[in-house]
Amino acid sequence: MFYLFVMRILSGIQPSGALHLGNYFGMMRPAIELQNQGEAFYFIADYHSMTSLFDASQRRANTLNVALDFLACGLDPARTVFFRQSDAPEVTELTWLLSTITPMGLLERAHSYKDKIARGIAPSHALFAYPVLMAADILIYDSNVVPVGRDQKQHVEMARDMAGKFNEQYGRTFVVPEPRIRDEAAVVPGTDGQKMSKSYGNTIEIFGDEKSLRKKIMGIVMDSRTPQEPKPDADQNIAIQLLKLVAPPATGTEFEDQLRAGGLGYGDLKKALFENYWNYFAAARKKRTELAANLDYVNQVLIAGATKARSVAREVLTRARVACGLEWSDPRRPIERAGGLTCV
Repeated sequence: MFYLFVMRILSGIQPSGALHLGNYFGMMRPAIELQNQGEAFYFIADYHSMTSLFDASQRRANTLNVALDFLACGLDPARTVFFRQSDAPEVTELTWLLSTITPMGLLERAHSYKDKIARGIAPSHALFAYPVLMAADILIYDSNVVPVGRDQKQHVEMARDMAGKFNEQYGRTFVVPEPRIRDEAAVVPGTDGQKMSKSYGNTIEIFGDEKSLRKKIMGIVMDSRTPQEPKPDADQNIAIQLLKLVAPPATGTEFEDQLRAGGLGYGDLKKALFENYWNYFAAARKKRTELAANLDYVNQVLIAGATKARSVAREVLTRARVACGLEWSDPRRPIERAGGLTCV
């Protein structure tokens, strides 16, 4: 008998609106790249969306769109477990178990909660306890690696704290996860220079109407310097930063050098950004059209993913219930499974 370490990767994305470049480079592309490196569990976070979206029909439509977008961008259902968060409701019970050992002070330090309240979002228990549900999402699948943007790193650290606290209180129960961050695209700038976010209204969608997207990119506000003036701060230019994401490396470097030296107009720079952006997602747009014409297949993918996800979630939840005294024993899976070890 010997032991083989299996890396399990977990990531989720909210169906709160049209997916944009920030979603793609901050979460989707890193997740898709990781699907060949271990067991990938990727979910559509419809429970989480209930903290900001209150239209049921819109949630259903958004959830379908996220599924289409993810599959179009390269998610392989043969290599990943892809599902709706709410189709594995065990996560809500685990959220309660974790809530009992989570200090109020930990939640009060959450940057995202403070930011949302400061921007006028009405405070609620769900918004405040968001990190506990996120921790349950991570821990219920024995996740080892969680690819996130830098702005979400704190939530993974909080999940680590909760796992450690539960393990300390009740014995070794949960895998303690690690965040995986792509530094070069950890925070994608929006059209106004802030982090790209639907709540800021500064997004560039992955899929959408060509005319409106061109108008949005051409409308990015620049400073008043003339084309001839050198721009020593060219690397801070919003269009340059976005161009480097969607253009070949040599192209991004070339335009940055031209802007730095002087002689490149902002209009020409934004035209180049749109053309490279539009070409970057050309194959994905074609595939999305094909998927939208075969929704039965998309639904089958989500149902199959939920079945696999629940089989793991039930085992981990049972392990947690046994550890904290809600059940006598777990005949299906020993506690020693925690840590990502599979006996073979």
